[in-house]
Amino acid sequence: MASKKTPEINSSSTADIAFLLLCYFLMTTTMGSQTGLQRRLPPMPDPNQKQEDQKAKRRNIIIVKINSADRIFAGNEPISDVRFLKDKIKEFISNPSDSETLPEKQETEIEGYGVAKVSKGVISLQNDRGTSYQAYIAVQNELVKAVNELRDEFSMQWRGKKYAKLSEEEQEIVRKAVPQNISEAEPKDVSKK
Repeated sequence: MASKKTPEINSSSTADIAFLLLCYFLMTTTMGSQTGLQRRLPPMPDPNQKQEDQKAKRRNIIIVKINSADRIFAGNEPISDVRFLKDKIKEFISNPSDSETLPEKQETEIEGYGVAKVSKGVISLQNDRGTSYQAYIAVQNELVKAVNELRDEFSMQWRGKKYAKLSEEEQEIVRKAVPQNISEAEPKDVSKK
């Protein structure tokens, strides 16, 4: 009896099909993009500007420090809980009693609004390399929350609605009246001293 040969499946194009499927999925799949913290870099200084003009007065700067044990200091005062940082920063920026120890206010002409007293306050954030990411983000959130609440207060007095409900042009005016001046220093490594 003659042996019957089993026909084989032609698999020469299987690799081509797998490659085409791989290309298809790579081109149609979207990768999640990660967004970082939004920070606006300061503008480049004018080359003709004198060096001493660039220095900020000591009263216009508050230094917020986070050490390697995640303890927070605003100025020279320890902050027992990160939730109290927002109120300290709001008081610093707004300077409601025009204190000599808090930031100066400069009368600025804002197009579309008029003359506003704009704080020259700068928040300088410094942290240790041993600071936990959770503490760092919590402090960042409180700093931004303080500025956002001041913008909401300004918006409510000016237009009677919160900052988020304003038009883009109105939001730009509020941003000029209540700027977010947060400076971040390079992390320090105090454990190697």
